[in-house]
Amino acid sequence: MSAAAVDEDQAALRFVGETQGAALCTIVGIDGSFSRRLGAQLAIGPDETIVGSLADGCLEHELVRQAATARRLGQPRLLRYGAGSPVIDFRLPCGSGLDVVIDPAPDPAALAAAVTELDGRRGASISLPVNDPGMLNQRCYVPSPRLIVLGTGPEAAALATLARSHGQDVTVAGPEAGLSLGQRPRSLTADAWTAIVLLFHDHEWEGPLLEWALDTPAFYIGAQGGAAARENRRAMLTDSGSDPQALDRVRSPIGLIPRARDARTLALSVLADVVATYEQLRG
Repeated sequence: MSAAAVDEDQAALRFVGETQGAALCTIVGIDGSFSRRLGAQLAIGPDETIVGSLADGCLEHELVRQAATARRLGQPRLLRYGAGSPVIDFRLPCGSGLDVVIDPAPDPAALAAAVTELDGRRGASISLPVNDPGMLNQRCYVPSPRLIVLGTGPEAAALATLARSHGQDVTVAGPEAGLSLGQRPRSLTADAWTAIVLLFHDHEWEGPLLEWALDTPAFYIGAQGGAAARENRRAMLTDSGSDPQALDRVRSPIGLIPRARDARTLALSVLADVVATYEQLRG
């Protein structure tokens, strides 16, 4: 599974860019609550292939029909579903109102440019065919999350396995995979959409690795360890010249589950924390 699989909207964007005649559906307005975010997208191929998800299936099948109409008319369609909709034969069970724009022919150059930016680990955006100032008229994207696991043992292995099953791009580095005690990583890079997690029982490994991590724009830096390990770690980094305010970027204890005592639970706890932090960045 590729890193792009983490984000269904990006999968839809890529599909539309690669498939002639594919339509792009975007939620541009929400009244009330809904199970998807504003800007959620769905791609519909000319053969009715669906990439992405906007609801439980009923809305998707309705949009397949409407996308065919938009192709036949050769112009975008802005549709209202749920509360306030003139479509009396289609209802949203949540009771909310939903505005969806269907673009039967998105600009290929804009799509290609957005995909290129995302592949380069940079944010991107495309314009939407919406003139109402109260609705979304530009869809912004951020790169998919990347995870770097520094450590060894069952905790590192469990976190890597779980993160990959979630579709994330994962790099694992430990003493047996290129790391040297007392040295910074030589071949690793991290951008603003990267999470760095240290999972060492021998905390002597951590100093140069955390110094390196703090020099990156990584959105998440975490290290496992008890209270004594946390105090020693902070003192070590302070003595080495690290900015005390920068040290607040190091999360410890890590994860959403207090005092996880087995590798799989710790992995679930940490991954949930990483994903929650990423979702806050996405807005």
